[in-house]
Formats: sequence, C-alpha cells, structure tokens
Amino acid sequence: MSASAAFLEPQLSVRDVAVHFGGILALDGIRFDLHRGQILGLIGPNGAGKTTLFNCLSRLYTPVSGDIIYEGDSILSSPAHRMPVIGIGRTFQNVSLFRQLSVRDNIRVGAHSKSGSDLFSDSLALPWVRRQEKHIDHVAGELIDYLDLADVADLPVNGLPFGTQKRVELARALAIKPGLLLLDEPAGGLNHEEVAELGRLIRQIRDDRGVTVLLVEHHMGLVMSVSDTVVVLNFGRKIAEGAPAEVQNNPDVIAAYLGGNTH
Repeated sequence: MSASAAFLEPQLSVRDVAVHFGGILALDGIRFDLHRGQILGLIGPNGAGKTTLFNCLSRLYTPVSGDIIYEGDSILSSPAHRMPVIGIGRTFQNVSLFRQLSVRDNIRVGAHSKSGSDLFSDSLALPWVRRQEKHIDHVAGELIDYLDLADVADLPVNGLPFGTQKRVELARALAIKPGLLLLDEPAGGLNHEEVAELGRLIRQIRDDRGVTVLLVEHHMGLVMSVSDTVVVLNFGRKIAEGAPAEVQNNPDVIAAYLGGNTH
C-alpha cells in the first residue's frame, strides 16, 4: 500500500457497528477502514466477536446500529445472496462445498452466482446464456490452473484431501472476480506446510488479482506474516489496530490473550 493510497477513500468502511443477542452485547461500536489492495487480519480470543462481525460483513447478520460501506455504498440493505453481485466473495470456516459435484462444477457454481441467467432463460438456451456458459467454463478452467487443481478437476470433492477442498472453496470464491475476499479461518485443519503455502497463496492472490482481503484467523503466525493491518477484538470491542509488529507488542492485546484461550 503506497503512502499516497492512504489518502484515498477506503474500499470497506466499518462504522460503529453494534450487534446485540438478547441482552448480550456481541459487538460494541466497531470501527475500522480497509483500503484497496490491503490484507487485514481480524483477530481476538474466543468470544471476542470476530465471527459476529464477519457474519455482518457477509450479510448473515444485520447490526442494530452503525453501517458497513463498500465501494461508497451501504451494504446493509442487500441480502447475503447479493454479495457476489456487489463484488464480495467469502470462504467458510467449515468447508461448504457441493460434495457430490466435481471440482470444476463447484467452481462453476461460484461463477454462476454472479450471472444474470435464470431457469427460464437456461431452459431456452438463449444465445446470451450460451455465451455466458462459455465464459463460466473459461473462468473455471483458469482458476483450476491458477490453484493447481488440474489433476482433480473432474473428481467429486468429497473424496479429496481437506487441504485440496480448501483450495476448491477458495477457487469458488474467486470465480465471482471479487473486489473484496472474506476468508473465515482458512488455516483451520491445515498442517504446517499447508499453512505456509496458504500464506504465500493469499499474498499472491492479492498481488496477481488486485483483491483486497479480510482474514479472520486464529493462526497468529499466518495473520502476522500476511497482514498489512491487524484489528484486535476482545469482548465485542476493538482494543487495538495497527501494523502486525505494533499489535503484537500492544499491552492490551497481550493481556487479552494471556487472559483468554489463544488456541
């Protein structure tokens, strides 16, 4: 991120977001900006509010107050299924694939989520639908090559190693050509070598594809190695924000982790 870019409008702006579950305050006035081309790591002990905020960003939850601005517009009036159209892609903590479908077809499903076709148009095989299907095939093929999935492209995902399934889910998220990619615990279940490869891949995706990344993750080594900025939550409040080295040395962050479960 260049110094001049810091003066540009943020691509994503979280503005005083609050979420209540009954009498429990899950998020209390969370505020931060994410600029284009940055990787932001969102961390905190268990119960800090990371998942709640992530679900607000992907529109599974609606805040009781505050706003979330993406590319200059609030996303709070848009349902979750509209996020791919807006340009926000996501992966899931627990791999959420169509397990009987092939790798290729799972990626095609991702690309379809941004398409304009419907059942009526598809049934008539209209020319624009055929052109769109050809484009979707091209997108899937390109991502299969990009993420080194060619050897398993036509196999059902349910028989593949967990690390490979994670790459398939990442490919599906990238199939919408997102401007913002939300990664929910992508290192979960991966071994040391796979985590190192994941870190390299996240940076490569940002650099090659110009994708901004928001990463929710417990694996501190991964977060600190890839993030430009780290935001730390604890008990629903933001307690720190800054460069990884700055955050690691923050007394409030150290106290939060020493006092909680850090995994």
